[in-house]
Amino acid sequence: MNKIKIILAGPRGKMGQEALKMIEETQHFELVAAVDSKNDGLQVKDLSGAPESMEAPVYDDMENCIQAVEADVVVDLTRPDIGKKHLELALNHGIRTVIGTTGFSNDDLKRLTALAEEKSTGAIIAPNFAIGAILMMKFAKEASKYLPDIEIIEKHHDQKLDAPSGTALKTAQLITEVREEKSQGHPDEKEDLEGARGAELEGIRIHSVRLPGLVAHQEVIFGGVGQVLTIRHDSINRTSFMPGVRLAVESVMNIEGLVYGLENIME
Repeated sequence: MNKIKIILAGPRGKMGQEALKMIEETQHFELVAAVDSKNDGLQVKDLSGAPESMEAPVYDDMENCIQAVEADVVVDLTRPDIGKKHLELALNHGIRTVIGTTGFSNDDLKRLTALAEEKSTGAIIAPNFAIGAILMMKFAKEASKYLPDIEIIEKHHDQKLDAPSGTALKTAQLITEVREEKSQGHPDEKEDLEGARGAELEGIRIHSVRLPGLVAHQEVIFGGVGQVLTIRHDSINRTSFMPGVRLAVESVMNIEGLVYGLENIME
């Protein structure tokens, strides 16, 4: 198998550090560069938490990086605003892209989907890379056909910028594909403290918890007559995301256009 040449954006983050290890351990992956806002001109091996054997240059600008090195895939594990910029840059240069940040609006997805189709270049945006989380979403969608009263509780570390999480939004969106919008709770219910009932998407309530010590956790709770069903997934550490990142990098090589959600390449 030919090596897949990768540019990694966000190598100093917790996800980025795990991704460096995964790339090093994957025989058919090769890191050709990293993009980091603070360490232009260094080698990846000089970054905190990076494998000592990784001799690839660090750039502080994605445009400069793309022009300087030959790459097959950009993997972005940064922030939503940066991820959007990097995805657009990569597509315009005909480089396939895997994005591991959330916070993409429907308008963002429409615009980037059109660009990917125009450039005939593959891209994957994954709200969650954990295989178990994808299965949790699939199971929740199926269960909602029979138990349509649903609330979602998602819990993440306190440095997460967006709420609700992309996984919670994606779960709710998948459910709405097979469940009609409905009102839940007492028709006269009111919040004595604003936000007590959480956010709402077509009647599905979504609650976000942010605390130190958490990584990524979600439970989807279904209520029925005389019964409650809970489907739950927990990422105990960030290594749980790496099989999904590897799968996305391998899969994007055979995709033309934009795919939103890892479940779409797990069929």
